[in-house]
Amino acid sequence: MGVAFENRNFQKELDILTAKLEQEGVVPGLLLHSCCAPCSSYCIEYLSRFFEVTVFYYNPNISQTEEYQKRVREQIRFINEYNSKYPVSFIEGDYEPSVFFNTVRGLEHCQEGGERCFACYDMRLRETAKQAAIRGFDYFTTTLTISPLKNSVKINQIGQSIGQEYGVNYLLSDFKKKEGYKRSIQLSKEYGLYRQNYCGCVFSRRDQ
Repeated sequence: MGVAFENRNFQKELDILTAKLEQEGVVPGLLLHSCCAPCSSYCIEYLSRFFEVTVFYYNPNISQTEEYQKRVREQIRFINEYNSKYPVSFIEGDYEPSVFFNTVRGLEHCQEGGERCFACYDMRLRETAKQAAIRGFDYFTTTLTISPLKNSVKINQIGQSIGQEYGVNYLLSDFKKKEGYKRSIQLSKEYGLYRQNYCGCVFSRRDQ
């Protein structure tokens, strides 16, 4: 009998896959959805040792234009300054906050980390999978699992389901494991990255 999805060690599974890729000398293309530069820092450090990473910045949940633009600039700056083993490039998705508000309509008063957030994960991962399929990437994944405040099981369930729908491999992860979150804080300090104290949407800001 297989291990239940919620009891699987996603990061261990990722480590096994990357070791296999390294052994075989294969360097697949990976579309990495990023929520912000600080969260992406460790993910890029880890993943760019095994993949040609393209960071996909798609976050219409960030409601304030000035905040959104600041985060985009920091993301690009980190990519340009970080010395990766394999190339890391950048794609910016469409910035349309109305898409987010339409996605979470009726869920405005849900608790942070609940159904509203799950709908937001789906929105961002769905667009990432769509772009990965259009652009011919081997895999797609997200930086979201690095946060101790986000449900990695739910994120991976959503990602895997969407990957099957679009015919693109979803890379299971739990980047907070193996002190990944701690490392992201260290890298943020090292590169002087702007660290926000809320996810970006008006609801998370309200709950802060």
